[in-house]
Amino acid sequence: MRIKINKSIANGTIKAQPSKSYSHRLLIAGALSAKSNNCEWVVENIVLSNDVVATINCLNALGIEVEIIQDKAYIKNSNNELKNELVFNCGESGSTLRFFIPIALLTGKKLIFKGTEKLISRGIGPYEDIFKKQGINIKIYKDEIRIEGKLKAGVFNLPGNISSQFITGLLFALPLVNGNSQINLLSNLESKNYVDMTIDVLKKSNIDIELIDSEYAKSYKIIGGKAYNGGQGLREFIVEGDYSNAAFIDAFNYIGGNVFITGLNYKSYQGDKVYKELFEKLESENQIIDISNCIDLGPILFCMASLKNGAHFINTSRLKIKESDRVLDLASELKKFNVEVIDLGNEVIINNKHINRPIENLYGHNDHRIVMALSVMLSVYGGVLDGIEAVNKSYPSFFDDIKMLGIEVLYE
Repeated sequence: MRIKINKSIANGTIKAQPSKSYSHRLLIAGALSAKSNNCEWVVENIVLSNDVVATINCLNALGIEVEIIQDKAYIKNSNNELKNELVFNCGESGSTLRFFIPIALLTGKKLIFKGTEKLISRGIGPYEDIFKKQGINIKIYKDEIRIEGKLKAGVFNLPGNISSQFITGLLFALPLVNGNSQINLLSNLESKNYVDMTIDVLKKSNIDIELIDSEYAKSYKIIGGKAYNGGQGLREFIVEGDYSNAAFIDAFNYIGGNVFITGLNYKSYQGDKVYKELFEKLESENQIIDISNCIDLGPILFCMASLKNGAHFINTSRLKIKESDRVLDLASELKKFNVEVIDLGNEVIINNKHINRPIENLYGHNDHRIVMALSVMLSVYGGVLDGIEAVNKSYPSFFDDIKMLGIEVLYE
């Protein structure tokens, strides 16, 4: 799909989208509580983005019923016997794939994880390394991963600069195995806030994770043989607002808009709430900005740097293994604005000395965050953007929302 965005300014009040990261985690914790105690959870403020639907589909594969009524997800155990071969359709969701592999390995069944070629190509290398030592067999094909074996307790050594999704998957699963386990991080943990969010949700299920933090290493100690305890009767949780998506809306305030966003938790564990601080830094020249703990902000930060004073970003390498190569693909789109993007491997320099209106159409590269970031830029210069359907991955109502705020969006 294609849209034209005219030069326009955003004004008004809008409710933040629910956090996709918390939605995944609360749905999974509710399912594991239902399995452990046959209780029922209700998770309120759910939006059925493509990634959240993928997680619900995978819960169904584990014998969990999830009924959606308006914006509430009612979660309970079906009590049906699982098949000998379980199929998990993860779509394009890296979180879903990496969260569910250890959880599904608790069943001892044959597992098939399906996804887009891009998702599968992003890899599960850290799992391959640690599960091989447990005799778990993993075979990776173009659009699916086949796994046989059963997760056991143990010591899991992982580099800290990998996606936190691998750590979260283990933290969800290991309390349910017999025996204690420990996850040792062999280097500084990036995206720590995502792990903090996982631990926050685990506490709601009475699962405590002990953090061992020395000057040499960080480790998580997990007591095994536990049951997720959702409590007696119906448990209700509300998904807080999403800072990752709010950044794209709040960005309009830094280019002349006047938008007020409701529904954000100012005490949130979400690491992307740092976006306000980083946007303000971009008002000055010669800024060096570390995005190791807010890697998903990369696209909007690159675009805002293009609109402001340029910047030098460090710890950017993980941007290359997201839904797209966010460094290469953003560089190709920003070049259409005459913005220079210098890729130094794990650093990116944005030079905006000669920025101007794009003559060519822009393309979203099937990446929701690139689409939303480029839309903010087009509100300043005007232009045409192809591939807008990518926003369905996380923020299906994005264009309706910015249109309501006064951004001139024309569907072509």
